[in-house]
Amino acid sequence: MANVMEVSTPDNLQYQFFPVSSGSVQFKVRAPNDAHIALTMGPQDSEPIYEIMIGGWGNTKSVIRKNKTKPDKVEIETPGILNGGEFRGFWVRWDSGIVSAGREGESIPFISWADPQPFPIGFVGVCTGWGASGTWKIEDAAEFNTPDKLEYKFGPAASGSLEFEYRGPHNCHVCLTPGPAEVDPMYEIILGGWDNSQSVIRHCRQKPDKVTLPTPGLMNPNVFRKFLIEWRCGRLMVRDGFTGGVMMEWVDPQPFPITHFGVRTGYGAQGIWRIKHFFKDGQQPLGPSAPAAAALYSSPPGYPGGAPAVSAMHGGGSGVWMDASGGQVVPGAVVGGQDCSGEPLYIARAQHEGAMIPGKLVASHGCAYIPWGGQEHGKSTYQVLVGGSNNWVPVSGSNVPPGACPGGESEDGEPLYIGRVRHEGSVTTGKVQPSHGVCYIPFGGQELGFPEYEVLMA
Repeated sequence: MANVMEVSTPDNLQYQFFPVSSGSVQFKVRAPNDAHIALTMGPQDSEPIYEIMIGGWGNTKSVIRKNKTKPDKVEIETPGILNGGEFRGFWVRWDSGIVSAGREGESIPFISWADPQPFPIGFVGVCTGWGASGTWKIEDAAEFNTPDKLEYKFGPAASGSLEFEYRGPHNCHVCLTPGPAEVDPMYEIILGGWDNSQSVIRHCRQKPDKVTLPTPGLMNPNVFRKFLIEWRCGRLMVRDGFTGGVMMEWVDPQPFPITHFGVRTGYGAQGIWRIKHFFKDGQQPLGPSAPAAAALYSSPPGYPGGAPAVSAMHGGGSGVWMDASGGQVVPGAVVGGQDCSGEPLYIARAQHEGAMIPGKLVASHGCAYIPWGGQEHGKSTYQVLVGGSNNWVPVSGSNVPPGACPGGESEDGEPLYIGRVRHEGSVTTGKVQPSHGVCYIPFGGQELGFPEYEVLMA
C-alpha cells in the first residue's frame, strides 16, 4: 500500500513541503476553498515554482501559475470543487514540462499547461488561505521493487534522515550522495550483506569499511524490516526503525552535502521497499543537506528575528567592525546563525591571501573561520561585526540587492557581501561573491558554495 500522511494547513498561505521521487502526487483535501499546491526544486517557496490553486476565488475557479506572476497560465471555472465538510480527492502530475491536475478516479485532467521552459521538480508543498484552513491526506508512491542488479534508484533527500522498510532475503543497500547518481563522495549502508550475516558503513566505495557489525538473520524475505538513517554535521547513524536503537554510527571528518539517496539490491536478492518521504504534521526537517532558504527567513531559535543588533557604542545603522582574537566575542556582536550544536555563530571577517573575507566566529573553537580556495581556514585574529541591522533577504545567484551590507573584498578587489545558508543542521555565515553567483560558507574543513542564500542588508 502507499504511504499516506495527514497534514493540517492553517489559513496563512505558507507551504509545507515534502520531497517526491516520482512525477505525480495523489491527495485528498478537506477545505472550503483555496487548496494550493506548489511544485518546486527545493523545500522552499521560491522561484522557479508552479502553483496549482484549486477552488480559489470563493471556490469558483482554479488556476495554474508560474513564479507567482500574472496573468495566470491557465484559468478555468470550477464552482464547488472543494468542500469544507468532506474530503475531495485529486492528483497532480508533471512530465516533460506538462503540469496537470485532475479529480480522483478521472484520468483526464481538469486543468493542464505545457511549460516551454520546464525545471526539475523535487518537492511538493501544500497550503490553504484566503479564509480557509484545510486537512490533507497526501499519498506518495506505492511500495516498489528493486531487481537483483546492483543499480541504485535515486530520490531527493532533504530532511537529514531517511525512514524506510525493506523486505528481502539479504543485501539491502542504501547510498547517500550529493546528486542523483552513483558518484564520489558517497556513503553506502549495506544491511544484511554477506548472506544476511553482517552490515557495514562504507565511504566512497572503498575498503576497509568504516563500520562492520555482525547482524545474522537481520533480513527476512517475508517480513518488512524498518530502519532509520540519520545524518547531521558529518555524523551518520543507522537505527532500528522499531526500537530506535543505534545499530551503526560513524563520524566523517570531511562531510559533504547530501541531497539524494539511492536504494538497490543484488547478490541474488530482490527487495521490496516502502520509503517514507513525509515530515510529520508540524515537524520541520532537521537541517537539509542543501540550502533551504525558506527556513532562513527568520533568525535562529532564541534570537529575535529582524531585531537590530545594537551595541553600547553604536546606535544602529551601518555596523562597525571591531578587532578581536582567540574566540573573543565583542559586546554587541551580531549573531548571524547557529552551529549544528546550537552554539551561536557571529558575523566575522579576516584577512587571507590579500583579501578581507567574511565568515563565521565560533567562540568555543577560539577562532573565526573564512572560506577561500575550496577550504575552510581558521583565523585566531579577526574582526567581529558590531551593531547595525540584522535584516536578511533571500537571494538567488548574482542578484545581490542594492543596500546589501559590504563585508570585505576579494584579492582582486571585488566587493564581497555577508551571506548565510542552512546546511547540515546549521545556519552558517560566509561570503557572497557576485561574480560567482553563490554564497560560500566555511564548513567541515571545506569551502562550500550555494546559489540560493540570504544576504545581510545594511
